[in-house]
Amino acid sequence: MLRPRDSHDLRLIQTSLDLSPPAALRWSHDVFGNSIATASFAERSAQLRIESNLRLETYVVERPAFQIAPEAASYPFIYSADDRIDLGRMLERHHPDPAQRLGAWARGFIRSNPTNTLALLADLNSGVGARISYQSRESEGTQTPIETLDRGCGSCRDLAVLLIEAARSLGFGARVVTGYLYNPSADDQAAAVKGAGTTHAWADIYLPGAGWIAYDPTNGTIGGGDLIRVAVTREIGQAVPVAGSFVGTPDDFLGMTVDVAVVSQSRERASQPLSRSGT
Repeated sequence: MLRPRDSHDLRLIQTSLDLSPPAALRWSHDVFGNSIATASFAERSAQLRIESNLRLETYVVERPAFQIAPEAASYPFIYSADDRIDLGRMLERHHPDPAQRLGAWARGFIRSNPTNTLALLADLNSGVGARISYQSRESEGTQTPIETLDRGCGSCRDLAVLLIEAARSLGFGARVVTGYLYNPSADDQAAAVKGAGTTHAWADIYLPGAGWIAYDPTNGTIGGGDLIRVAVTREIGQAVPVAGSFVGTPDDFLGMTVDVAVVSQSRERASQPLSRSGT
């Protein structure tokens, strides 16, 4: 999953995908409509290198952009029958919470009954960032929401899953988004925002009238102005950017490095506005 999703707010201009050793590529769309490249290798190699270079344009809509339907402006509200059918399991929680700790924590952000829907979600998004400290983590897998609450720290994917499950516990439809993060304030290093320099994960929450709205609890932002959407999935395990297998012994795997650079065309490195490579 390396190719961003073309939309009204993102347009792909040029793409290249180089692999070493060479591979036969087959493109397809998964059940969510994401572009999937399947690579089949015919020769042996001591190293696998995947390099994706992209040139794209993004279009940021100035706020107020979230003009939700009047019937959803106050929480709680009820999705239409069609919306509930189409959202399906994105309305359901995916992680056990027998003591209802996460549900109780999420309900703590409800100020009144009824309450403003957008204000509630904004508080929930910022509340995740206030409760959980960001910690870059290269280890495989994702913490459960309860583990993240207990540890008080997590990676961007841990924070995204926590927000998604909290929103679902309140009855909202939510999904996982994976992609890249543009850091407009850093010239050569990812210092001003959290999660730049590698793949990034955040949440989409569905509101009637406005559609899917991006919430990035890692940086406390709402809207996708600096987010480059690559894939959307129901749960985090479906959003692995690169997955596969090799023939050999377990000791053959020595490690993996990932580097992502997102730069604007106005900079000196405009010839490669976005690249992702893994070894």
